Amino acid sequence: MPASVQELTALLELEEIERTLYRGSQPATSLQRAFGGQVLAQALTAAQQTLQGEQTVHSLHAYFLRPGRTDSPIIYDVELLRDGRSFATRRVLARQGGSVIFTVSASFHVAEAGLEHQDPFPADVPAPEDCPRLSEAMAAQSGRRAAVWEAEWGALDVRYAGDSRRGGVLDGTDHPARARVWIKVAGELPDSPTLHQAALAYASDLTLLAVSVVPHPVVFGGPGLQAASIDHSMWFHRPFRADQWLLYDQVSPSARSSLGLSTGRLYQDGQLVATVAQEGLIRVIDPA
Repeated sequence: MPASVQELTALLELEEIERTLYRGSQPATSLQRAFGGQVLAQALTAAQQTLQGEQTVHSLHAYFLRPGRTDSPIIYDVELLRDGRSFATRRVLARQGGSVIFTVSASFHVAEAGLEHQDPFPADVPAPEDCPRLSEAMAAQSGRRAAVWEAEWGALDVRYAGDSRRGGVLDGTDHPARARVWIKVAGELPDSPTLHQAALAYASDLTLLAVSVVPHPVVFGGPGLQAASIDHSMWFHRPFRADQWLLYDQVSPSARSSLGLSTGRLYQDGQLVATVAQEGLIRVIDPA
């Protein structure tokens, strides 16, 4: 995963092979498979590059079909399904080694006036400056040094704002599986709304599945758990900057049959800017 903002922006600068066909590079990483948020963000970037009007993404729905390798580029094939005055629709297939590893459908919309409401910003949330780095919290839970986690997501600044596990700071009465983090790109990004949307798509996959194991005696990222994203959906509601703090309020309403469902709301300056949903594999295994 990219260790700096410069590496992240470079990762989202795709090579155009021909119209609607793009090549995405890989960052230096110790991960055995490509980070799902990277594939999602690159696919969204590919779709964005085929737009002719002023539409921006308002929703996307993705499936992770096969693990992506980290030793070779990924090819993104964009299908132009619709180009209307208000809406445009794209479907993207990501291929590697001759196989489709990922697919996403994305809808784009021209901003217009209309009805408006939102859920309020959660109460009693500590400021990001008062929260420990997520890498420190992960190190305490997993036993792996914080530097190991920081090396993989150095392009992001993530602060741990609490969860609902036993002894956690969040009340688990209504939601036994809940977690909050503050998140942003760890540096300034250019003033490009499409880049900020792709960067948020990248970041949205980092912690969401982990909330589905919060109330259970397993460690996310530990040897006793096999975890992988299966699908990922996002809805973009309001303008935002990915290089400024966003609160990621995450809940897992259900886990069963080795599958965990998680939803997340992303707030910035009190405004609900995006909603995310994901189901993933959370299979308990014998670490031996």
